[in-house]
Amino acid sequence: MKQSSISANISQQFKRLFPSPFTIALLITFLTFGLALLLTTPKDQSISSYSYDLLISWQNGLWDKSGGGLYFAFQMMLMLVLGHTLALTRPVSRLIEYLTQYCTSTANSAAIVAFSSIFMGLFNWGLGLIFGAILARRVGEQFNRKHQVLNYGLIGACAYLGLMVWHGGISGSAPTKAMETGVIQAMTIGLTLDAPSEIPFETTIGSTMNIITSFVLLLLLPGVAYLLGKKTKLNSIPSIQPQEKHKPDVQLSPRGAEKLDRSNLFGIFIGALLCITVIMSAMNYHGSSSFGFIEPNFINLMLLGLSIFLHQSITNFLQAIQHSIGDVSGILIQFPFYFGILGIMKGSGLIVVFSDILIDLSTSTTLPLFTFLSAGVVNFFVPSGGGQWAIQGPIILQSALELNASIPKTIMAMAYGDQLTNMLQPFWALPLLGITRLKAQDILPYTFVFFLIGLIIFGSVLLIF
Repeated sequence: MKQSSISANISQQFKRLFPSPFTIALLITFLTFGLALLLTTPKDQSISSYSYDLLISWQNGLWDKSGGGLYFAFQMMLMLVLGHTLALTRPVSRLIEYLTQYCTSTANSAAIVAFSSIFMGLFNWGLGLIFGAILARRVGEQFNRKHQVLNYGLIGACAYLGLMVWHGGISGSAPTKAMETGVIQAMTIGLTLDAPSEIPFETTIGSTMNIITSFVLLLLLPGVAYLLGKKTKLNSIPSIQPQEKHKPDVQLSPRGAEKLDRSNLFGIFIGALLCITVIMSAMNYHGSSSFGFIEPNFINLMLLGLSIFLHQSITNFLQAIQHSIGDVSGILIQFPFYFGILGIMKGSGLIVVFSDILIDLSTSTTLPLFTFLSAGVVNFFVPSGGGQWAIQGPIILQSALELNASIPKTIMAMAYGDQLTNMLQPFWALPLLGITRLKAQDILPYTFVFFLIGLIIFGSVLLIF
């Protein structure tokens, strides 16, 4: 009862402190505009005239057509939708059913769900989130059907762990965008120092630091989940009822051109063709980085090919897309405002002001640690890793260039801070909560424990390497 009361209080406090993420994006826009007026208004220009200039900078940022603007937003939307779509394929559903049969207690269920969501999250954040959510739901349904007690809130928290590792995985927004030629230079245009054209995969996601960190999280967090399952006493029979699984609409006698849409042979051929294209592009890549081909477009084409291939028909694939499309509403409406905020910061010089403050507080050695801590705070207000990279990225890049600090390590520090406080910021948990029918207060006490463990792991790694 005491733990339940604590979790309810956490949820109530969160709702009191934070409005919706879109409202937060609007408030940050006004705050940035006000700070620009206060700190950067030229002495020889009137406030009204400078306000007009800032509005133009905001509008230009809002519809930014560069690789870091609306193009980036579309990449992130595709990544989430295609990851969800892949989670709805029959092979993935069979894998979920296979794993569910080994979930016989709260402890081993928590460990299996935690390991699965983390493993999938390292490949794709959308896949990890939805795979974990569906697996958690199936576990709850199984215990309900057998009238067995289960700490369903803990299982839901374990399903969310993919969001604690995703930014260090191959779909991480900041490191994958940094690998694209010219993106770093575009983000730092107009700033004081020359930036590199790209940041190689081997120095960020593929670095020794990140590989060790990912393995530690993959092994340690399921162990902690198992112990929590052993220790917690909030066990009851889950009230979750069996959900009608996503089933493609089957028409026994398709006519005319519709036969092509419903043809398994045609769908498998198209999916296989796309997968072969992805493999060939990887084999024929000749960039400066051995794994430089692993960038958002490569990931999305891979997800597209696998999704069509595993759904078998175009009709099945499109129905799964329709089922998944609601996930992107937050990205669709919020990202342009993040780019508008960045436009104000660039146009006014606020980026330089903020980076100077970070430089004064840091050295080349401590900059990644300060970046990690600040990224964790920023994530409360900008819950999207891509949006956070758009706003905070230029500041940390400028700071790293000024201090001659490691840019790859600083980028990963921002990624770690962003993903860590997802355990306290339930914005991305909304699809999971919808699937599992849990509430935020059900999972927050346990995600808080995972947050504390992650704080120690990430902080130690950044100090050691």
